[in-house]
Amino acid sequence: MKYRKDKYGNDLSILGYGCMRFPKNHGKIDMEIAEKLLCRAVEQGINYYDTAYIYPGSEAALGEILEKNGIRKQVYIATKLPHYLIRSIDGMEKLFREELKRLRTDYVDYYLMHMLNDVATWERLKAMGIEAWIAQKKASGEIRQIGFSYHGNSETFCNLVDAYD
Repeated sequence: MKYRKDKYGNDLSILGYGCMRFPKNHGKIDMEIAEKLLCRAVEQGINYYDTAYIYPGSEAALGEILEKNGIRKQVYIATKLPHYLIRSIDGMEKLFREELKRLRTDYVDYYLMHMLNDVATWERLKAMGIEAWIAQKKASGEIRQIGFSYHGNSETFCNLVDAYD
């Protein structure tokens, strides 16, 4: 496996594992198959695992598999804050606690604002106090790195990148 360093010096596999579409059986994640696939990916050197609050069952399945196999420390977890469901810092905190519980961990390596597609949304989050919340989570070690996922055009992307370090 090839790796690239992030800006903090972590070696991330250039191939990440997206957990949005774990295999299913009768509408539920097939844990036996998901576990085999995920463990094989770890064996092959993949160390970046991407999930999100809104991917049904994904965070819980990932957490269960990592815990069961004792491999949490070998991987980097990226999960996402669904800002479109958040109306207050208290709501953000409650949702974040739920994510940690689902993932069976006390920290997230990469916490992304999910589908942050415009500066106006970032400004709304800032007005709620997200910058202080992020700073507190980073200081406590509960969030190691912060970022966002994006589904828009290049110009808006550049504006978002300039809006926060």
